[in-house]
This record gives sequence, structure tokens and C-alpha cells, in this order.
Amino acid sequence: MDIDATVSARINLMRIVLISGIIFVHVPYDPATSPYAGTFGGLDWLRVFLADSLFRIGVPCLSAISGYLLFHRGLATFDYRKTLRSKASTILLPFLLWNTAFLVLVYAAQSQGIGFGYLPDVVHAGLRDWMNLALAVEAWPINIPLYFLRDLLLCLVLSPLIAFAVRRYPRTVLALMLAYAVLPLPNGIFLKKSILFGFSLGAALALHRIDIRRLDRFAVPVVVAALAMAVLLSFALYAYGPDFPVWLDMLRSLAAIAGIFGAWALSALLIRTGTGRALSRLGGLSFWIFCGHYPLLILFWMVWNRLGIPDYPLFYAASPVLALTILVSTHAAARRFAPGLSAVLTGRRMGGQKRPVAGHPQMKPAGSIAQRR
Repeated sequence: MDIDATVSARINLMRIVLISGIIFVHVPYDPATSPYAGTFGGLDWLRVFLADSLFRIGVPCLSAISGYLLFHRGLATFDYRKTLRSKASTILLPFLLWNTAFLVLVYAAQSQGIGFGYLPDVVHAGLRDWMNLALAVEAWPINIPLYFLRDLLLCLVLSPLIAFAVRRYPRTVLALMLAYAVLPLPNGIFLKKSILFGFSLGAALALHRIDIRRLDRFAVPVVVAALAMAVLLSFALYAYGPDFPVWLDMLRSLAAIAGIFGAWALSALLIRTGTGRALSRLGGLSFWIFCGHYPLLILFWMVWNRLGIPDYPLFYAASPVLALTILVSTHAAARRFAPGLSAVLTGRRMGGQKRPVAGHPQMKPAGSIAQRR
């Protein structure tokens, strides 16, 4: 089953929208400026809504995309060894380069007495801590959002087993994985349990030839329902946070997974707009933003505190915009002046092909301190 141009464009649109939203998940704060302190009134609720509710759908949704794309041609053409070789250059290598570069910068800064308290102590870390910070063997990498790539690689290693399970026993396997993701169970080898469920759901949809556009005619009510769910959840989180009771943490996990369907329905609406079609052609920019936004946000937070500016709402409003501006500019510059390096850092995600999309002749489809986790 080949992916038509419109579906490909919608997938790329979802990537850039969700990854841009993930920036709000990682905007730093300290105990005095925590959204759960209630210092800034309505802004604090908005921060909870964006970071702890709405954009938490990003990780499971991106995982579902990965599972779907891996198996959209079925098992007959699936080559496990070829897949691992390919993903070594498109996922593993960028993970190592982005994460190691940040780790080296942090070590250099902390060696000069800069950055302690904002990031883990790298200078005095033991071997086990270094292995985790560099490779995320059993804990978060130094560039925290890259845990997604680490867990995605695990899913790829397990992909033949996942494919067999969801093809033979889809309902049972997905139900068990949903329980694993939502219930207060040990994470096991995964850092984020919802990644396994999202990847498996995407694989199941592909292997069982489910028409993922079937939901499009209900796009508006599905999007409205997803937004309403996020709003209601944010009120509960704001009331009980930052230490959520078990039932609320489970509800948050379930809402993030349910958001997969809301995000896909939203893509059906956005792809009809000029802005949506333009965003779908941005290729490797979404990956560049994903890998580069966290170090920038931490840098902004360090500078902000050094300047002693007390107006945190200004920092919250300005830092995501400034990060996006810098990342868009540096991505464009890298593509123009260092295309080889840009290709490596984005896992060869270089942009769209010039082929019209059905129903949209003018459109081209694209190719395939506090630390929130």
C-alpha cells in the first residue's frame, strides 16, 4: 500500500505542528515560576494547558506515524536488516551527533563554572551517569527530548515482533500495550511507555490496511472533542499539580494517546489551507527543531537569570518564538552553505518532491530549573 501525496503531506504537516508545540513542553522554569504556584493567574493555566495537556499528544502521535510509515507497504517487502541499516543513519547517527555535541558544550561550560543547577553535573559524573547522559542507556539523555529517538530505536529493533503480534492479535496486543502505557506499571526498557503503544498502533493500521482517511468526514467534531478533552484535563492538572494523584496521571496518559486521533483529524482541516500546505513542504526543518530546541531554551534561561529580569511571562512568551526563529534561520543556512552536514543532522530529511497532490494541484508533498519529560 503506497502512501498518496495528500497523506504524505498531512504526515509532514503533523510533524512540524506537533514538534513546534513540543517546544512549550520544555520551556524552563524554577519553583518560584512554576505554573502550579499560581503566581501569574490565567497565564499559569495556559502554561499547564499547552505543556502538560495539549502538546503531550506529540510523542504518541509521532510514534504512531513512525510505525505506520515503517509498515505501510506490508510485511512482504519488509527487510529487517535493511531497516536497521537505514535507521542507523537517519535516527541513531543524528541522535549521537546532537546529543554528544550538547554534552560536550555542557562539559565545557561547567568546567568554567557555568551552568551548574540548570543541567546535570557532567564534570563530576560517574561512568554510569555519563553513559546515560550520552547514550540514554537507562535514563534521560542530556538533550532530554531525544529520549524519543532512543525509544523509537528500541521499537525498530523490536519491529518484527511488534508486527507479528499486531497482525495476528491486534485487539489483544493493543489493549495490553494501552494498559502498559496508562497504568502505573514499571517502564521496563522504555523511557516513555506511550511510544511503544503509538508505534504499535501505527503498525497495526498499516498492516491491516485501515484507511486512515476514514475519520476525515468527522474531522471537525473530533478536533473539538480533542480540544475539549485537553481543556478539561488542564483544569484538573492545575487543581492537583504538580504532584498528580495516580488516577490523574493515568488520565493524562490516556488523553495523550487519544490525542492521536485529534491530531490526525486536525491535519485534514489544516492541509486545505495555504499555510498548512506550505508547512507540509518544510522537510527536515521539523527534525532540526526537535533536536535543537532544548539546548536553546536552556541557554535562554541561563542568560535570563544572569540578567536578573523578574518578568517571567515575558520570558515564556519570547523564548519559544526566539528559539523557532533561530532554528528556522540556522536550518536554512545549513541547507544552503553546508548541505552535507545538514543532511546528516536531519537524517536525510531534506524536503519535498515536486509532485502535485490530488485535489491540490499547487501543492507539493514532503518526504517521508525544571525539565519536563
